[in-house]
Amino acid sequence: MCIKRSIKNVVHPYPSSTFVCKLNISSVMALPIPSPLVFTVTTQKPELVTPAKPTPHEIKELSDMDDQKVLRCHLPAIMFYRNSPSLGGKRDPVKVIREALAQTLVFYYPLAGRLKEEGPDGKLIVECAGQGVWFVEADADIRFQDFVEAEALFPPYRFLNQILYDVPGSSEILSAPLLLIQVTRLRCGGFIFAFRCNHTMADGTGVFQFLMALAEMARGANAPFVQPVWQRELLNSRNPPRVTCTHHEYDDNVVNAESNIICAEDKVVFRNFFFGFKELHALRMLFPPHQRMCSTFDLLTACIWKYRIASLQLNPSEEVRLSFSSNARVYFKPPLPIGYYGNAVACPTALSTAGELSLEHALELVRKTKSLVTEEYMRSTIDLVVIKGRPFIKYEQAYFVSDVHKMKFSDVDFGWGNAVFGGPSLVGEMKGSYFVYFKNEMGEDGIVVPICLPPVAMERFILEVESIFKGDDSNNN
Repeated sequence: MCIKRSIKNVVHPYPSSTFVCKLNISSVMALPIPSPLVFTVTTQKPELVTPAKPTPHEIKELSDMDDQKVLRCHLPAIMFYRNSPSLGGKRDPVKVIREALAQTLVFYYPLAGRLKEEGPDGKLIVECAGQGVWFVEADADIRFQDFVEAEALFPPYRFLNQILYDVPGSSEILSAPLLLIQVTRLRCGGFIFAFRCNHTMADGTGVFQFLMALAEMARGANAPFVQPVWQRELLNSRNPPRVTCTHHEYDDNVVNAESNIICAEDKVVFRNFFFGFKELHALRMLFPPHQRMCSTFDLLTACIWKYRIASLQLNPSEEVRLSFSSNARVYFKPPLPIGYYGNAVACPTALSTAGELSLEHALELVRKTKSLVTEEYMRSTIDLVVIKGRPFIKYEQAYFVSDVHKMKFSDVDFGWGNAVFGGPSLVGEMKGSYFVYFKNEMGEDGIVVPICLPPVAMERFILEVESIFKGDDSNNN
């Protein structure tokens, strides 16, 4: 049975009237506005792919870190691949990846299981019985080059439902497959790999580890180079649990003017900004010499936060917040085992007033907040989650940043070479940004950062950024 779905009468996601006509976008890092795409996707009936060999039938507990309510969702991501002339059309990506998936699930067999709730507090466990994961085979009447010409390789993906079919029931958290993969062949011989993973099972690092293992198996490996490690008990609460650190990410009753502006807007616009070597150098030179020796993450996060807040023109006394994900694996002593693919991420939060947020102050706050993440901070976070009954992190009350550019999702090679672009999808993400690795058409390595703002604020943001490359730093402090 085939299911045909097509994009019809696509609404342009970025109204041209939103932007200042005289602005020469090519003079800054703002990537061109995507053009609407119209194409048809034909999908075969979804199937459950099970491990290629018998796997243990057992119950596995998630950690208290995994068990947060905020993680009861699905992480989507997309990778775009060109046709590989060297293969001459002899290999079918659907067949190759489907078979590799079955082999990879032998090692990652908990992902082929189902989540259940256990006990009066409803803690999550995984019933490992090899039930399988969703796999969708699809074909699209569009070429890879059409995505390139339409500037549609970058998020947000308005066509996500076409290349990642929402199998009925697949978005459930309990008693549903934990992974959904769709491989869509393109008319030119290229393909799109799209997937969705239950976030309770893995964080971004864990998902990337699984994808690299899947790619290795697709290229003929007999086992993943990095063996998966469960050991979720390592991130359970202490006995007795005790909160020893301040965790603003869980603050209650936060009133955030920035959030209210974003949510109150009938329309928001997305733009993607490319930061290569010269752009990062220009940003770095905005700071005094003693602050320039900072990491790329600190630099980008501070600048984008400052310019974003400036573009919103908030009352100077309004509180503004920044949250970011921090991979805490190395902060444990000893570090978590190589191959651990559970959630091990902290989300520390910086606070300021809009009026105080100069570039220098923003950078100081980012560095100070990042330094808070220690093993004790993580233990305190886990204990807070248990004591307060899995409270939600207040993502909606802060600008949230997740840096995945070092993972290089584009390095996931199923045998057709690296992806041209790969990373998380941002559909539905209104206030956050992912930092994603990208090599532009000139072969320059850099980072793509999606920004979402109300239309007028986006005009101001672009003008603020453009001023950097005109040597005008009068608005930076």
